[in-house]
Amino acid sequence: MDHIDRNLLERLQQDATQSYAALGEAVGLSAGATHERVRKLRERGVIRRTAAEVDPAAVGGGVLAYVTVDSTSWMGDAAESFAALPEILEAHIIAGSASVLVKVRTATTEQLQDVLRRLYAIDGVSGTQATVVLETFFERPVSPLIADQD
Repeated sequence: MDHIDRNLLERLQQDATQSYAALGEAVGLSAGATHERVRKLRERGVIRRTAAEVDPAAVGGGVLAYVTVDSTSWMGDAAESFAALPEILEAHIIAGSASVLVKVRTATTEQLQDVLRRLYAIDGVSGTQATVVLETFFERPVSPLIADQD
């Protein structure tokens, strides 16, 4: 992956609705060459999907919490159980005192409490600790330009 691919990735993350002509102009390629590069990035799995970014509060997801999950056993086999809870946006096996870290969005703290109850019902879960986010300073996508800064 060269600096042009990285530049394309950054621009696509900012606005994936740009035409290949506009992208190409920004990086110094023709629309056809830009289309081919983006196609190859998709084929290689660098671009996993294209999606719209939705304001969580506008669709009833105003409460954001990160929850650490303690367990009595290895949780690597419980991925489907975590994925079955639609309020869980991400789940990660982690190193440290907890076993799993999940990102949860709900409309209310009562709904968050319900998610915590359902987490306890997952086989092997022995405890949780929730941290509710009061304000988000910023969120940023993965920067494809980090490698260029070396």
